[in-house]
Formats: sequence, structure tokens, C-alpha cells
Amino acid sequence: MVGKEIRLERIINRNSGRTIIVPMDHGITMGPIPGLTDMTMAIDRVVNGGANAIIMHKGMVKAGHRRSGKDVGLIIHLSASTVLSPDPHDKVQVCTVEEAVRLGGDGVSIQVNLGAPTDSRMLEIMGAVVKSCRDWGMPLLAMMYTRGKGIKDQYDVAYVKHAARVGAELGADIVKVNYTGSPESFKEVIAGCPVPVVIAGGEKMETDQELLTMVEGSLTAGGCGVSIGRNVFQHKDPIAIIQSINSLVHENKSIEDALKLLDK
Repeated sequence: MVGKEIRLERIINRNSGRTIIVPMDHGITMGPIPGLTDMTMAIDRVVNGGANAIIMHKGMVKAGHRRSGKDVGLIIHLSASTVLSPDPHDKVQVCTVEEAVRLGGDGVSIQVNLGAPTDSRMLEIMGAVVKSCRDWGMPLLAMMYTRGKGIKDQYDVAYVKHAARVGAELGADIVKVNYTGSPESFKEVIAGCPVPVVIAGGEKMETDQELLTMVEGSLTAGGCGVSIGRNVFQHKDPIAIIQSINSLVHENKSIEDALKLLDK
């Protein structure tokens, strides 16, 4: 499994043991939203800010390929659905692990929406993907959410810790879940998940302090870092907000110090 270990070091900082991942796979779900129209420019910004890895779909790898600047870990997303779909929560597999290897990926990601009508099929897909990842020595980031008519609050710790545990039980190397709102409740998620956990950024937030408070809370609880998209690439200064997040994730700075980086 040395190949997987080497690839994981391109995604997780080997010194801090944490990571800053920026998902940029939104084009399939929502189209060319602000911040992702020019993929090369968008990637340059987050990489210059200090992101460890980005997530994108296979067709955007060439469009976003950079021939200069700092390197960044590449995670290729295997799941897709659109807001135009009858059920946007129904994620289907649109790429294979083998394709990701040929494209130069350092890892792959998959999304499972527990509680959706087709969650059993998504779990089945994930099981097959885990096997392929082990065959190829490819790290897997599992985006584990609870979404559907029976889910009253997708941020409820009872749901989130269950989702995280499912990801670990099926063999993910990193699990991505919603933040539960407090370090105390998020500790329950971490306690029940034996693999590294990163938090999702969710909807665009009102203030930078709100975002940084969430990041700090997850780290205090024992989280491994973040996987934040719109709150980064749609920020008025993507470079600065990544630098600010970096100061929390990798440098253990305070929120006050992190906010100062945004005032320059």
C-alpha cells in the first residue's frame, strides 16, 4: 500500500497531518457558477493561497491544468447529479478509478447521500469503488451526507456521526461531513470515526469570522481539516481566505491572527 501512502502525502500535509481541500466539481451540479468560469485562474488562486488539494471532474482536468506555479494534489470526483435532475440527491458514478489513474489523480472522491431514495445503490457503488481503490493504491475521500425526506436536520450530530461511520466502515481513507455546529458535538463525530475527518463548507456564509469559527471548532474537536468550495472560490479574495484558513489548519494560529490576514 506504499503507493496509497505516497499519494495521501500529496493530499494531507505530512508535517501538520491536516489538509485544506477545495472542491471545484460544482460545474456538473449547478453549471459554470461564479468563481469557476475560468478553471485555470480559479485553481491558481487557491493554490497560491496554500490549498493542499483540489477536487474536479475528469473533463476539467485538462482545462484546469497548470504548467507553472506551485503543485497541488488532484482528487478526481467520481459522482454526479444536477439540479435539473428529478432527484438531485441521486448520485451516479461517472468516472472510474482506472480513469483517474490515467489522468494523473492523487486520489478520488465519491458522494453518498444517506436517506435519499437511492442510497442503497450509492452504497453499492461506493463498495465497488473502495475495491478498485485498493487494487490501484488510490486514496478515497468519501463525501458522506444525510439528505432526503426523512432527514429533519442534516447537521444533527446523530445523523452526521452515523454518516461518518458509514464512510469509515466501507473503507474510505478520508471522510467529509457537515459540521455539527460546536466543538463539543463534533467530538462525537470524531470519536466514532477511525479515519481522518474533514468538514464541508456548505452554503456561502455571511462573514469571514463565521467561516473561520467553524474551521477552528472542527479542529478543536480533532478534525483533520477542511473541504471548502464556494466560501473559498467565490470569496472576494480567494488567495487571502485560503491563507487565513491555512493559518488555522497548519499553523495553529488564532482566529484573530487569521482575520488579520484578510485585512491586508
